[in-house]
Amino acid sequence: MTTGTLIHPSAVIEPGAKLGVGVQVGAFALIGTEVEIGDGTIIGPHCTVSGPTRIGRDNHFVGHAAIGGPPQDKKFNGERTELVIGERNVVREFVTLNRGTVTGQGVTRIGDDNWLLAYTHIAHDCQVGNHCVFSNNTTLAGHVTIGDWVIMSGFSGAHQFCRIGAHAFIGMGALVGGDVTPFTMVAADEHGRPRGINSEGLRRRGFDPERIAAIKRAYRTLYVAGLPLAQAQQQLAEQARDSEDVKAMLDFISHGERRLLR
Repeated sequence: MTTGTLIHPSAVIEPGAKLGVGVQVGAFALIGTEVEIGDGTIIGPHCTVSGPTRIGRDNHFVGHAAIGGPPQDKKFNGERTELVIGERNVVREFVTLNRGTVTGQGVTRIGDDNWLLAYTHIAHDCQVGNHCVFSNNTTLAGHVTIGDWVIMSGFSGAHQFCRIGAHAFIGMGALVGGDVTPFTMVAADEHGRPRGINSEGLRRRGFDPERIAAIKRAYRTLYVAGLPLAQAQQQLAEQARDSEDVKAMLDFISHGERRLLR
């Protein structure tokens, strides 16, 4: 334990845990062995942090979160896997973040500057980028990949091995069963399906009208024109010559393991 930490008398810090400068641990929290917590991070009351878990600096776990628990996978047999969390994340009440599996990547990874709101669940081997917002009760199955700046609304979820590209917006209650291209907005029907691009989010992040227009053209090609996927990809390849954003969409489509959500 490093000097400058503030530990509530009722908290339990197991041997082998490493706490940085200025770490705070609240009442009745449990910090397990093989847990590393970076400078300035706050672990709120009744949180459980199990290892092997590495947490960066200046995160805030508000309370009652279960961090670094074993994966909810029947094939898991106690192998050594990890959870790695970046910096400046806010993790609200009753969030659950599981470690990876040896049949996956061996590590579940959360990036920087994310908001994980109450009852969010991120399963084993998920890879989450930066600046994402997961609203209450968001659920990711195993092996899901989330790009930067993704917003997932309340009660939304993603099937295992799905990918959701950067700047996508998943509407309330939408259940994603296939890959979602970058910049796309998905809303709930019986299952979530594409309903346009996340234009408001792109404007807020400084995308100029020309960039947004190019993304809209690509969206219409992919989702509105009724083209077979191969033909749509050919047209996107032509559009990508003048747009790095369209190129990002095309690259995303080319590397999927699951069907594209169309």
